[in-house]
Amino acid sequence: MANAEFEEMIRETQERVRESQTRIEGLTGRIEAAREKIGTKEADIDIENATLEDVHAHTEVMNANIAELIMGLDDVTAAFSKDFDEMRSRTGWESFVGIFARGKAESMRQERIREANIDDKLQDLIAKSDVIVKLLEGQLSVLEEQREKVETNLTATLDDRELTVKELEEVRAEIVAMDPEIISLENKIAVEQDAAARTQLETQLADLNKTYNAKVRDEQVKLAKSQTLERYIEKGKSWVDSLQNQAATQMVLINKLKTDTQQRVVLYDALSKSLKTAQQQDVAHRINEIGVKTDQEAQTAMAAIGTATNQKMADMLEAHEDHMVFARDVLEKKAKADERFARRFAAIVEKHDKNLYGG
Repeated sequence: MANAEFEEMIRETQERVRESQTRIEGLTGRIEAAREKIGTKEADIDIENATLEDVHAHTEVMNANIAELIMGLDDVTAAFSKDFDEMRSRTGWESFVGIFARGKAESMRQERIREANIDDKLQDLIAKSDVIVKLLEGQLSVLEEQREKVETNLTATLDDRELTVKELEEVRAEIVAMDPEIISLENKIAVEQDAAARTQLETQLADLNKTYNAKVRDEQVKLAKSQTLERYIEKGKSWVDSLQNQAATQMVLINKLKTDTQQRVVLYDALSKSLKTAQQQDVAHRINEIGVKTDQEAQTAMAAIGTATNQKMADMLEAHEDHMVFARDVLEKKAKADERFARRFAAIVEKHDKNLYGG
Protein backbone atom coordinates (compact mmCIF):
# COMPACT_ATOMS: atom_id res chain seq x y z
CA MET A 1 0.00 0.00 0.00
CA ALA A 2 1.56 3.31 -1.08
CA ASN A 3 2.48 5.62 1.80
CA ALA A 4 0.48 8.58 0.42
CA GLU A 5 -2.58 6.38 -0.06
CA PHE A 6 -2.19 5.05 3.48
CA GLU A 7 -1.91 8.57 4.91
CA GLU A 8 -5.08 9.53 3.04
CA MET A 9 -6.88 6.50 4.50
CA ILE A 10 -5.79 7.55 7.99
CA ARG A 11 -7.11 11.10 7.43
CA GLU A 12 -10.40 9.73 6.09
CA THR A 13 -10.73 7.39 9.06
CA GLN A 14 -9.98 10.21 11.51
CA GLU A 15 -12.82 12.19 9.94
CA ARG A 16 -15.17 9.22 10.15
CA VAL A 17 -14.26 8.68 13.81
CA ARG A 18 -14.98 12.35 14.59
CA GLU A 19 -18.30 12.13 12.75
CA SER A 20 -19.16 8.91 14.54
CA GLN A 21 -18.45 10.51 17.92
CA THR A 22 -20.69 13.46 17.01
CA ARG A 23 -23.53 11.13 15.99
CA ILE A 24 -23.17 9.02 19.12
CA GLU A 25 -23.14 12.06 21.39
CA GLY A 26 -26.08 13.55 19.48
CA LEU A 27 -28.22 10.44 19.90
CA THR A 28 -27.32 10.20 23.59
CA GLY A 29 -28.24 13.89 23.93
CA ARG A 30 -31.66 13.21 22.41
CA ILE A 31 -32.23 10.43 24.91
CA GLU A 32 -31.20 12.73 27.79
CA ALA A 33 -33.51 15.48 26.49
CA ALA A 34 -36.37 12.99 26.29
CA ARG A 35 -35.68 11.98 29.88
CA GLU A 36 -36.03 15.60 31.01
CA LYS A 37 -39.44 15.91 29.30
CA ILE A 38 -40.92 12.86 31.01
CA GLY A 39 -43.96 13.89 33.02
CA THR A 40 -44.76 16.84 30.76
CA LYS A 41 -47.13 17.07 27.84
CA GLU A 42 -44.12 17.44 25.54
CA ALA A 43 -42.76 14.01 26.39
CA ASP A 44 -42.01 12.08 23.22
CA ILE A 45 -39.62 9.20 23.74
CA ASP A 46 -39.77 7.83 20.23
CA ILE A 47 -36.08 7.89 19.31
CA GLU A 48 -36.52 7.03 15.65
CA ASN A 49 -35.25 3.67 14.48
CA ALA A 50 -33.81 5.49 11.48
CA THR A 51 -31.52 7.46 13.81
CA LEU A 52 -30.20 4.31 15.48
CA GLU A 53 -29.78 2.57 12.14
CA ASP A 54 -27.99 5.58 10.72
CA VAL A 55 -25.46 5.55 13.56
CA HIS A 56 -25.00 1.78 13.20
CA ALA A 57 -24.45 2.05 9.45
CA HIS A 58 -21.91 4.83 9.87
CA THR A 59 -20.11 2.89 12.61
CA GLU A 60 -19.85 -0.16 10.36
CA VAL A 61 -18.27 1.94 7.60
CA MET A 62 -15.84 3.47 10.11
CA ASN A 63 -14.83 0.04 11.44
CA ALA A 64 -14.43 -1.25 7.88
CA ASN A 65 -12.03 1.64 7.20
CA ILE A 66 -10.03 0.84 10.32
CA ALA A 67 -9.94 -2.87 9.45
CA GLU A 68 -8.59 -1.98 6.00
CA LEU A 69 -5.90 0.14 7.65
CA ILE A 70 -4.92 -2.71 9.96
CA MET A 71 -4.64 -5.14 7.06
CA GLY A 72 -2.66 -2.51 5.17
CA LEU A 73 -0.22 -2.44 8.08
CA ASP A 74 -0.04 -6.25 7.94
CA ASP A 75 0.82 -6.08 4.23
CA VAL A 76 3.58 -3.54 4.86
CA THR A 77 4.95 -5.68 7.71
CA ALA A 78 5.03 -8.72 5.45
CA ALA A 79 7.07 -6.71 2.97
CA PHE A 80 9.69 -6.12 5.68
CA SER A 81 10.59 -9.81 5.68
CA LYS A 82 11.22 -9.61 1.94
CA ASP A 83 13.38 -6.50 2.40
CA PHE A 84 15.47 -8.24 5.04
CA ASP A 85 15.83 -11.37 2.92
CA GLU A 86 17.11 -9.29 0.03
CA MET A 87 19.67 -7.61 2.29
CA ARG A 88 20.97 -10.93 3.61
CA SER A 89 22.22 -11.91 0.19
CA ARG A 90 24.01 -10.13 -2.61
CA THR A 91 22.17 -8.76 -5.61
CA GLY A 92 22.92 -10.13 -9.07
CA TRP A 93 25.16 -7.16 -9.84
CA GLU A 94 27.02 -7.47 -6.54
CA SER A 95 27.62 -11.17 -7.21
CA PHE A 96 28.96 -10.34 -10.66
CA VAL A 97 31.28 -7.64 -9.26
CA GLY A 98 32.40 -10.14 -6.58
CA ILE A 99 33.85 -12.41 -9.24
CA PHE A 100 36.44 -9.75 -10.01
CA ALA A 101 36.58 -7.70 -6.81
CA ARG A 102 35.24 -9.36 -3.68
CA GLY A 103 35.96 -6.34 -1.47
CA LYS A 104 34.13 -4.02 -3.84
CA ALA A 105 31.09 -6.31 -3.88
CA GLU A 106 31.01 -6.41 -0.08
CA SER A 107 31.31 -2.62 0.21
CA MET A 108 28.44 -2.25 -2.29
CA ARG A 109 26.29 -4.57 -0.17
CA GLN A 110 27.15 -2.71 3.05
CA GLU A 111 26.31 0.61 1.39
CA ARG A 112 22.99 -0.80 0.22
CA ILE A 113 22.17 -1.94 3.76
CA ARG A 114 23.07 1.49 5.18
CA GLU A 115 20.88 3.29 2.67
CA ALA A 116 17.91 0.96 3.18
CA ASN A 117 16.66 3.00 6.19
CA ILE A 118 14.77 0.00 7.52
CA ASP A 119 14.70 1.47 11.00
CA ASP A 120 13.03 4.63 9.68
CA LYS A 121 10.49 2.54 7.77
CA LEU A 122 9.71 0.44 10.82
CA GLN A 123 9.38 3.45 13.08
CA ASP A 124 7.03 5.01 10.53
CA LEU A 125 4.96 1.82 10.53
CA ILE A 126 4.82 1.74 14.33
CA ALA A 127 3.89 5.43 14.38
CA LYS A 128 0.99 4.72 12.02
CA SER A 129 -0.10 1.87 14.30
CA ASP A 130 0.00 4.25 17.27
CA VAL A 131 -2.12 6.81 15.40
CA ILE A 132 -4.79 4.19 14.72
CA VAL A 133 -4.62 2.90 18.30
CA LYS A 134 -5.14 6.44 19.62
CA LEU A 135 -8.14 6.84 17.29
CA LEU A 136 -9.63 3.63 18.61
CA GLU A 137 -8.90 4.44 22.24
CA GLY A 138 -10.49 7.86 21.80
CA GLN A 139 -13.57 6.26 20.25
CA LEU A 140 -13.69 3.66 23.03
CA SER A 141 -13.54 6.44 25.65
CA VAL A 142 -16.51 8.20 23.99
CA LEU A 143 -18.48 4.95 23.82
CA GLU A 144 -17.88 4.22 27.51
CA GLU A 145 -18.79 7.78 28.50
CA GLN A 146 -22.02 7.72 26.48
CA ARG A 147 -22.93 4.26 27.76
CA GLU A 148 -22.58 5.46 31.36
CA LYS A 149 -24.83 8.45 30.64
CA VAL A 150 -27.53 6.33 29.02
CA GLU A 151 -27.35 3.70 31.77
CA THR A 152 -27.77 6.43 34.41
CA ASN A 153 -30.85 7.74 32.61
CA LEU A 154 -32.12 4.22 32.12
CA THR A 155 -31.82 3.40 35.82
CA ALA A 156 -33.79 6.54 36.76
CA THR A 157 -36.45 5.74 34.17
CA LEU A 158 -36.82 2.14 35.36
CA ASP A 159 -37.41 3.49 38.87
CA ASP A 160 -39.95 6.01 37.50
CA ARG A 161 -41.83 3.33 35.62
CA GLU A 162 -41.89 1.03 38.64
CA LEU A 163 -43.44 3.85 40.69
CA THR A 164 -45.87 4.76 37.86
CA VAL A 165 -47.03 1.15 37.49
CA LYS A 166 -47.55 0.93 41.24
CA GLU A 167 -49.63 4.15 41.22
CA LEU A 168 -51.58 2.88 38.20
CA GLU A 169 -52.45 -0.33 40.01
CA GLU A 170 -53.55 1.65 43.08
CA VAL A 171 -55.84 3.88 40.98
CA ARG A 172 -57.34 0.86 39.25
CA ALA A 173 -57.99 -0.78 42.61
CA GLU A 174 -59.75 2.40 43.80
CA ILE A 175 -61.88 2.50 40.63
CA VAL A 176 -62.87 -1.14 41.07
CA ALA A 177 -63.71 -0.48 44.72
CA MET A 178 -66.06 2.40 43.72
CA ASP A 179 -68.15 0.24 41.36
CA PRO A 180 -70.26 -1.46 44.10
CA GLU A 181 -70.95 1.90 45.77
CA ILE A 182 -72.11 3.47 42.49
CA ILE A 183 -74.30 0.46 41.69
CA SER A 184 -75.80 0.58 45.18
CA LEU A 185 -76.69 4.29 44.82
CA GLU A 186 -78.17 3.73 41.37
CA ASN A 187 -80.38 0.92 42.79
CA LYS A 188 -81.52 3.12 45.67
CA ILE A 189 -82.44 5.93 43.28
CA ALA A 190 -84.40 3.50 41.14
CA VAL A 191 -86.70 2.47 44.02
CA GLU A 192 -86.82 5.74 45.97
CA GLN A 193 -90.33 7.29 45.92
CA ASP A 194 -89.62 10.42 47.93
CA ALA A 195 -88.46 13.27 45.67
CA ALA A 196 -86.31 14.95 48.32
CA ALA A 197 -84.58 11.71 49.25
CA ARG A 198 -84.04 10.80 45.60
CA THR A 199 -82.54 14.26 44.95
CA GLN A 200 -80.15 13.76 47.81
CA LEU A 201 -79.15 10.33 46.47
CA GLU A 202 -78.66 11.76 42.98
CA THR A 203 -76.39 14.46 44.39
CA GLN A 204 -74.32 11.76 46.12
CA LEU A 205 -74.17 9.78 42.87
CA ALA A 206 -73.08 12.87 40.93
CA ASP A 207 -70.27 13.52 43.40
CA LEU A 208 -69.29 9.86 43.30
CA ASN A 209 -69.30 9.84 39.48
CA LYS A 210 -67.19 12.99 39.50
CA THR A 211 -64.61 11.29 41.72
CA TYR A 212 -64.86 8.13 39.59
CA ASN A 213 -64.28 10.04 36.34
CA ALA A 214 -61.33 11.89 37.88
CA LYS A 215 -59.76 8.56 38.82
CA VAL A 216 -60.40 7.19 35.32
CA ARG A 217 -58.65 10.22 33.84
CA ASP A 218 -55.79 9.71 36.30
CA GLU A 219 -55.61 6.08 35.20
CA GLN A 220 -55.37 7.14 31.55
CA VAL A 221 -52.61 9.66 32.34
CA LYS A 222 -50.61 7.11 34.32
CA LEU A 223 -51.14 4.47 31.62
CA ALA A 224 -49.89 6.88 28.96
CA LYS A 225 -46.89 7.76 31.11
CA SER A 226 -46.17 4.07 31.71
CA GLN A 227 -46.28 3.41 27.96
CA THR A 228 -44.02 6.39 27.29
CA LEU A 229 -41.54 5.20 29.88
CA GLU A 230 -41.69 1.70 28.43
CA ARG A 231 -40.81 2.99 24.95
CA TYR A 232 -37.99 5.05 26.41
CA ILE A 233 -36.66 2.02 28.30
CA GLU A 234 -36.67 -0.14 25.16
CA LYS A 235 -34.89 2.54 23.13
CA GLY A 236 -32.41 3.09 25.97
CA LYS A 237 -31.70 -0.64 26.23
CA SER A 238 -31.14 -0.83 22.47
CA TRP A 239 -28.71 2.08 22.59
CA VAL A 240 -26.81 0.69 25.60
CA ASP A 241 -26.56 -2.68 23.84
CA SER A 242 -25.30 -0.97 20.70
CA LEU A 243 -22.70 1.03 22.62
CA GLN A 244 -21.50 -2.14 24.36
CA ASN A 245 -21.17 -3.97 21.04
CA GLN A 246 -19.29 -1.05 19.53
CA ALA A 247 -16.97 -0.97 22.53
CA ALA A 248 -16.32 -4.71 22.14
CA THR A 249 -15.39 -4.14 18.49
CA GLN A 250 -12.99 -1.33 19.45
CA MET A 251 -11.34 -3.61 22.02
CA VAL A 252 -10.82 -6.33 19.38
CA LEU A 253 -9.22 -3.81 17.02
CA ILE A 254 -7.06 -2.25 19.76
CA ASN A 255 -5.88 -5.67 20.96
CA LYS A 256 -4.90 -6.75 17.45
CA LEU A 257 -3.08 -3.50 16.70
CA LYS A 258 -1.13 -3.50 19.96
CA THR A 259 -0.18 -7.15 19.52
CA ASP A 260 0.81 -6.51 15.91
CA THR A 261 2.98 -3.56 16.92
CA GLN A 262 4.76 -5.67 19.52
CA GLN A 263 5.26 -8.41 16.93
CA ARG A 264 6.70 -5.90 14.46
CA VAL A 265 9.26 -4.76 17.01
CA VAL A 266 10.24 -8.39 17.69
CA LEU A 267 10.44 -9.11 13.95
CA TYR A 268 12.67 -6.10 13.33
CA ASP A 269 14.91 -6.95 16.28
CA ALA A 270 15.32 -10.57 15.16
CA LEU A 271 16.02 -9.77 11.52
CA SER A 272 18.29 -6.85 12.36
CA LYS A 273 20.41 -9.06 14.64
CA SER A 274 20.47 -11.72 11.96
CA LEU A 275 21.86 -9.25 9.43
CA LYS A 276 24.45 -7.95 11.87
CA THR A 277 25.54 -11.49 12.75
CA ALA A 278 25.92 -12.40 9.08
CA GLN A 279 27.96 -9.25 8.47
CA GLN A 280 30.17 -9.96 11.51
CA GLN A 281 30.79 -13.47 10.24
CA ASP A 282 31.77 -12.15 6.82
CA VAL A 283 34.27 -9.76 8.42
CA ALA A 284 35.63 -12.52 10.66
CA HIS A 285 36.22 -14.80 7.64
CA ARG A 286 38.03 -12.01 5.81
CA ILE A 287 40.28 -11.35 8.82
CA ASN A 288 41.05 -15.05 9.03
CA GLU A 289 42.04 -15.22 5.35
CA ILE A 290 44.33 -12.22 5.73
CA GLY A 291 45.81 -13.69 8.89
CA VAL A 292 47.05 -16.81 7.11
CA LYS A 293 49.34 -14.66 4.97
CA THR A 294 50.82 -12.57 7.79
CA ASP A 295 53.52 -13.20 10.33
CA GLN A 296 53.21 -14.85 13.75
CA GLU A 297 52.50 -11.59 15.55
CA ALA A 298 49.53 -10.88 13.30
CA GLN A 299 48.33 -14.48 13.84
CA THR A 300 48.49 -13.94 17.59
CA ALA A 301 46.44 -10.73 17.26
CA MET A 302 43.89 -12.46 15.06
CA ALA A 303 43.63 -15.31 17.56
CA ALA A 304 42.70 -12.75 20.17
CA ILE A 305 40.17 -11.24 17.77
CA GLY A 306 38.84 -14.70 17.04
CA THR A 307 38.53 -15.44 20.75
CA ALA A 308 36.67 -12.20 21.32
CA THR A 309 34.47 -12.87 18.32
CA ASN A 310 33.71 -16.38 19.56
CA GLN A 311 32.96 -15.02 23.01
CA LYS A 312 30.49 -12.52 21.55
CA MET A 313 28.97 -15.26 19.42
CA ALA A 314 28.58 -17.46 22.52
CA ASP A 315 26.92 -14.58 24.39
CA MET A 316 24.55 -14.06 21.48
CA LEU A 317 23.69 -17.77 21.30
CA GLU A 318 23.04 -17.91 25.04
CA ALA A 319 20.71 -14.92 24.76
CA HIS A 320 18.95 -16.53 21.82
CA GLU A 321 16.82 -18.79 24.07
CA ASP A 322 15.31 -15.85 25.96
CA HIS A 323 14.71 -14.03 22.69
CA MET A 324 12.95 -17.06 21.15
CA VAL A 325 10.74 -17.59 24.22
CA PHE A 326 9.67 -13.94 24.10
CA ALA A 327 9.15 -14.03 20.33
CA ARG A 328 7.08 -17.21 20.58
CA ASP A 329 4.91 -15.63 23.29
CA VAL A 330 4.31 -12.57 21.10
CA LEU A 331 3.46 -14.74 18.08
CA GLU A 332 0.95 -16.73 20.16
CA LYS A 333 -0.70 -13.49 21.26
CA LYS A 334 -0.77 -12.27 17.67
CA ALA A 335 -2.39 -15.51 16.48
CA LYS A 336 -5.17 -15.10 19.06
CA ALA A 337 -5.64 -11.42 18.18
CA ASP A 338 -5.73 -12.26 14.46
CA GLU A 339 -8.35 -14.98 15.06
CA ARG A 340 -10.64 -12.57 16.95
CA PHE A 341 -10.10 -9.92 14.28
CA ALA A 342 -10.85 -12.30 11.40
CA ARG A 343 -14.00 -13.56 13.12
CA ARG A 344 -15.26 -10.03 13.72
CA PHE A 345 -14.45 -8.75 10.23
CA ALA A 346 -14.85 -11.89 8.12
CA ALA A 347 -16.32 -10.09 5.08
CA ILE A 348 -13.57 -7.46 5.00
CA VAL A 349 -10.83 -10.07 5.40
CA GLU A 350 -12.32 -12.13 2.55
CA LYS A 351 -12.33 -9.10 0.23
CA HIS A 352 -8.74 -8.35 1.18
CA ASP A 353 -7.46 -11.91 0.79
CA LYS A 354 -9.32 -12.62 -2.48
CA ASN A 355 -8.94 -9.10 -3.95
CA LEU A 356 -12.72 -8.80 -4.39
CA TYR A 357 -12.81 -5.00 -4.24
CA GLY A 358 -15.44 -3.26 -6.38
CA GLY A 359 -17.55 -6.42 -6.73
